[in-house]
Amino acid sequence: MNLFSGKAIAFTFIACSFVSSLRAQVIVPKHEIGIGGGVFVYQGDLTPEKAGAFKSPGFAFNLFYNRILSRSFSLRTNLAHGKLMADDTNYDSPEWRQHRAFRFGARVTEISELLVWNILGNNYGERKIISPYIFGGVGLSALRVTRDFSRINYDYFPPDHTMLQGLATDSAHNLPGTIAVIPVGVGLRYPVSNKLSVMAEGSYRFTFSDYIDGFSKSVNPDKNDYYANISIGLIYTFGKRSTLDCPVIRK
Repeated sequence: MNLFSGKAIAFTFIACSFVSSLRAQVIVPKHEIGIGGGVFVYQGDLTPEKAGAFKSPGFAFNLFYNRILSRSFSLRTNLAHGKLMADDTNYDSPEWRQHRAFRFGARVTEISELLVWNILGNNYGERKIISPYIFGGVGLSALRVTRDFSRINYDYFPPDHTMLQGLATDSAHNLPGTIAVIPVGVGLRYPVSNKLSVMAEGSYRFTFSDYIDGFSKSVNPDKNDYYANISIGLIYTFGKRSTLDCPVIRK
C-alpha cells in the first residue's frame, strides 16, 4: 500500500466518523401521521354524572399530522369526527328526568392545532419504553345538532314550571353551527419499531356554548356544555434523511 492510499484511507475514516457523528445529531425523523378510533362523551345538562354521558357514548375517529420539533415537543394538526349523544331517560334519579325525557344527537367535525410535550423526551423513539405525553391547543368544531323534546310528560310539570318557560326560549334559539374549543389531554405511546408506535389517549374539550345539546334556558343556563374523546390508535414516523454511505477503498 503506497503513501497515497494510506492517506486516502485515513481521510475516508475521518470523514465517515464525522458524518456518523453529524448524522447522530441531525438525521432524525421530522414527521408523523396517526389514526385513532374511540368515542366522544358528552358532558352537560342531560346527564347527572360528572364524568359525562358514558351510558350513551358516540363513535369518534381522529386523523392527525405531527411535525416533530425536538425530542420533547411536536406540533399536531388534528382532525376529529364523531357523534355526541345523551338521553334523560337513561337515568332514574332524579325522577323528573324520566318525565322531562330530553334527548339530543350531534355530528361533530373538529379541526385543532395542538402542542404536544413528550415528557420523557422520546419523540425519536430511541428507547422502547412507554412514553407519556400531554397536549393542549385551540380548535373549531362544526356541529349538526338534533334535539328532541317530544316525549315530555306535561301532566308531571305545572304549567308555570321554569323548564316549560325556558323551553319556549330554547325552541326559538338558533342551534350552533361552529364553536371554538380548547382541547387538552394526556396520552401514552409505545414504539413497536423505528417507524410504528401504538398510542392511547384521553382529551377534554372546553367550550363556550351551552347549546351543544340544543337546550339551555330549560335546563341549566349557568353552565356550558363540554365533551371528551377517548381513543387508541397507531402513529407512523417518517422523514429521516438518507444516510451517506462511505465509499469502498480499493487497492
